[in-house]
Amino acid sequence: MENQFFVQKNQNSPLVIDGHSDLLSDVQIQREKGRRKVIETDYYERLAAGGVNIIVAALYVDSSFLPEMGLRKALGQISYLYEEVQESPEKLMICYNGEDMERAKQMGKIGFLLSIEGAEPIGTDLSLLRVFYELGVRNLGLVWSRRNAVGDGSFFQPIREGRKGGITSFGVKVIEEAEKLGITIDVSHLNDEGFWDVMEISKKPIIASHSNARSLCSTMRNLTDEQILAIASKNGVIGVNAASLLVADEDTNCNIEYLINHVDHLVKVAGIQHVGIGLDLCEDLIKYMSPADLANIPRKPFDVISGHQEIPLFIEGLIDRGYKGNEIEALLGGNFLRIFKG
Repeated sequence: MENQFFVQKNQNSPLVIDGHSDLLSDVQIQREKGRRKVIETDYYERLAAGGVNIIVAALYVDSSFLPEMGLRKALGQISYLYEEVQESPEKLMICYNGEDMERAKQMGKIGFLLSIEGAEPIGTDLSLLRVFYELGVRNLGLVWSRRNAVGDGSFFQPIREGRKGGITSFGVKVIEEAEKLGITIDVSHLNDEGFWDVMEISKKPIIASHSNARSLCSTMRNLTDEQILAIASKNGVIGVNAASLLVADEDTNCNIEYLINHVDHLVKVAGIQHVGIGLDLCEDLIKYMSPADLANIPRKPFDVISGHQEIPLFIEGLIDRGYKGNEIEALLGGNFLRIFKG
């Protein structure tokens, strides 16, 4: 009976928040080719089949467009999302806070909350952060896996590089201004040096929207146990990531069971109230990445689940591991809801 409660979407089913998705990159490309209703046509059925209520939609800019086109590309993605919602008003809506997320579920719509993945769109102009806030951005991933004016990113695998840096003086101002505005700080993709700087600078709960446990998969993109504890100490949340490179060191170990191993470890270290899902499903988007960015993530298939429609399999796996109803509700969305309610 409990199994059916979770795997069948109904009015009493739990709120499901995917804390990180790059689908707006695809929406932008498709709309620039003349297509409309991209989310409704290409994504809605999969999201609905997985019981997803909320997508935290990242504004990601490929390195090939930086630095000159960063702002324009990010603003374009926001504009296209608003157009998508206008074209599919019965199915989609924009969310600006946790209350909107709850409203989206009640209305039977899929809600989208905007996030920046890498602060490149603001360049070195702090005033642009307020512009993005007014447009709906409520989460800020300080870096992607590269260097910008805020700090240094963590690479998926070792590369030849010079001396690493932490958060810059401009980055300190960005963090302080974001928290003043009401934008959550996201440390996924940040290097270790920058991570610990954020722990000292930030005053509010922070998240790692799409990161796993480094003790189970050694990539620097994942979090050490000390970092996991630090996020928990700030009442933050870590979203487990379904990218195979972040799930296991060996290709043969990339499946849902190994993904749930990360859930188990994060829960053991941080506590159930500090774990969510940030699946980062990118299989549809890899084909668009530049060679420079793609070199960081060479493994195929990229995702350990084929799409949001397989979330019920993930839930069944949690049930098989002994997670109870209230714990699964927290993992699927309750914990991230707490963050975005402020």
